[in-house]
Amino acid sequence: MLCEKCAREVDLVICGGCGRSVELLGPFCYQCGRKIGKEAAQEARTGESDQEIDLSGRILCRDGTCIGVIGEQGTCKICGKPYAPES
Repeated sequence: MLCEKCAREVDLVICGGCGRSVELLGPFCYQCGRKIGKEAAQEARTGESDQEIDLSGRILCRDGTCIGVIGEQGTCKICGKPYAPES
């Protein structure tokens, strides 16, 4: 399959997390976020795997146009705006 942005050949893989056929555009499935590709296959064979990441405690940026999360410094990791809790 050809990438619609750069016209390079892109492999399709089946994600072990969601079971969907996805383009191998990076190390993670763009549908569910699970690791895919050669590294994931290596971990599956050896039984080595990272612990599941708990995303329940993350704080999303309050800017309605930003997709970032608030980091340890109290600012958004994408846009840099400080966290301001709703009052």
